[in-house]
Amino acid sequence: MAVEVGVDVEVLKCEIRKTYAAVSQEPETDFIFPTGRAWAEDLNYPEELARVPDAAVESFAGVANPWEHGRLSPGECVLDLGCGAGTDSLVAAVMVGPEGRVTGIDMTPEMLAKARAAAEEMGARNVEFVEGEAERLPFADESFDVVVSNGVIDLIPDKEAVFAELSRVLRPGGRMQIADVTIQNPVSEEGRRNIDLWTG
Repeated sequence: MAVEVGVDVEVLKCEIRKTYAAVSQEPETDFIFPTGRAWAEDLNYPEELARVPDAAVESFAGVANPWEHGRLSPGECVLDLGCGAGTDSLVAAVMVGPEGRVTGIDMTPEMLAKARAAAEEMGARNVEFVEGEAERLPFADESFDVVVSNGVIDLIPDKEAVFAELSRVLRPGGRMQIADVTIQNPVSEEGRRNIDLWTG
């Protein structure tokens, strides 16, 4: 089912990829949203952040702290939806330990390359990064114990499809730890057509 958002969804995805490719390749740039290690520390990220290489954390662009919803347990299987440069995936990899598994998924190749390099630098063997979209997850039903996501679902027009997919890939009794942006009032037609509002 197509969702009426007032903007061409393919153009929107292209603009989102461009924005986050820039966050990956030019992390020192001032974006309209905060980025980097200092921002993650301001959000009171857990102590595991200290183990994540600067190459990943410099491109951190989360909006809040999904770890305030709780810590992961050793051995859990985790999906990081919209993993970006891998900060949350690598924090999760430390929490779940070698007996756990973390899969980060993102639609921006530049971010994924950065995440893979950071995992290699960190020696994290229990994490993998996959290119894909949240509305069509390339995973089997009931694959994960936990879904973590930080500032991603707000960028996707078809939220119903995203949550249907998350429900599908979560195991019975699984949980979601989501940090995101919400609004209290309806967005105007003009606002829904403004790609800059979607991408930032």
